[in-house]
Amino acid sequence: MLRLVSHPDEVKIVSKRFGLGAANIDRYLELGGYASARKCLAQGPDWIINEMKASNLRGRGGAGFSAGLKWSFVPRNSTRPKYVLVNGDESEPGTCKDHLIFLHDPHAVIEGTIIAGLAIGAKLGFIYLRGEYRYLLEIMEKAVADAYARGFLGTHIFGSNIEFQVITQTGAGAYEVGEESALMESLEGKRGIPRIKPPFPAVVGLYGGPTVINNAETIATVPHVIEMGAEAYAAVGTPRNGGTRLFSISGHVERPGVYELPMGYNLKKMIYDVAGGIRGGRRLKAVVPGGSSTPVLLPEEIENLGMDFDQVGKAGSMLGSGGVVVIDDRTCIVEFALRTISFYQHESCGWCIPCREGTDWLKKSLTRFHAGYGVARDIDNIQYIAENMMGRTFCPLGDAAAMPTLAFVKKFRNEFEDHLNGKPCPFAKHGAPELTVV
Repeated sequence: MLRLVSHPDEVKIVSKRFGLGAANIDRYLELGGYASARKCLAQGPDWIINEMKASNLRGRGGAGFSAGLKWSFVPRNSTRPKYVLVNGDESEPGTCKDHLIFLHDPHAVIEGTIIAGLAIGAKLGFIYLRGEYRYLLEIMEKAVADAYARGFLGTHIFGSNIEFQVITQTGAGAYEVGEESALMESLEGKRGIPRIKPPFPAVVGLYGGPTVINNAETIATVPHVIEMGAEAYAAVGTPRNGGTRLFSISGHVERPGVYELPMGYNLKKMIYDVAGGIRGGRRLKAVVPGGSSTPVLLPEEIENLGMDFDQVGKAGSMLGSGGVVVIDDRTCIVEFALRTISFYQHESCGWCIPCREGTDWLKKSLTRFHAGYGVARDIDNIQYIAENMMGRTFCPLGDAAAMPTLAFVKKFRNEFEDHLNGKPCPFAKHGAPELTVV
């Protein structure tokens, strides 16, 4: 479990109650909890959605879609029940933020779920945790039970005539169900494989009803947006990227951890100032900016790079889930690429042929290549396979495997070529450090 860390540049919004005992409902109420839900109950759905749009809060799960806009897509006059689904299936390597929310501030997740329900007219919300987070399920279930006992959940929430129920659920440890349609399949008791889109969840989602699906951090941020006001929250970040982000910083840094920083915070400063620089005084070789599925960036590419969805996108990568993995100059990129693709090959649900076969061939090729048995054409073949996986699968897992592979080959081709010339791993004789990715 990660220790709580802090830095003077942090702006504590989502994490402001971490370490203050807010998992206890009385303490949560002392710290202002459930006031935002009461306010939203009085203001009504239109006000809530407009406030969320104005806040520029974008999805913290990786896609970066406007939360308020997503909520507005849900039809008002549906004949089918509507649902709110909290995606807590935090499985992206390099990402370790949501579990801190569940651990330290579970009522923020419940309150955000209530607000989302009020916004779209839903009567039922699901909070779905990844299978490996079963130790957090007890915390979450107690928080839900306490909210029911206080009348914050149930048939008459906060003494009103509005009903809203919450159910908690865990998965079985599958990365694939982090994809929203596979998550719904899993929750319905079926195999966690993606659905064809359209229709999209906002129209036909869980059990065939209109469904809002948001990442746990997004939902936990909602009460803070209401408390601060949309304008104040948006002003913390950059244009089109409101507020703060919980960044998980791991790899070869002196002070790994989860830090809450304003959207648009400089990546180089994040590494050298916030996280204490490269471990052991080594040189920076590369950075994975948003979890293992995002293309790697070189040191010269992060010089003036602000960490928001737009700026990282322009740099040729993605902000993703905010999982920053720092790689020093003793790391073998071929091995790092192999470890990355091994994960995706293992986690592919096998539903799509390009993903199932592509990840398997990439793993076999990189395994042989790293072992010193590769040939020159393997480099181009690896690139060819990855390119032909892109955009050809039901869900983004195929892209998640292909994009980092392409970046490794294109940006470190010389290192791949070195493996053909009898130099299998840089600094191998000196013992490269183990790269710990949370």
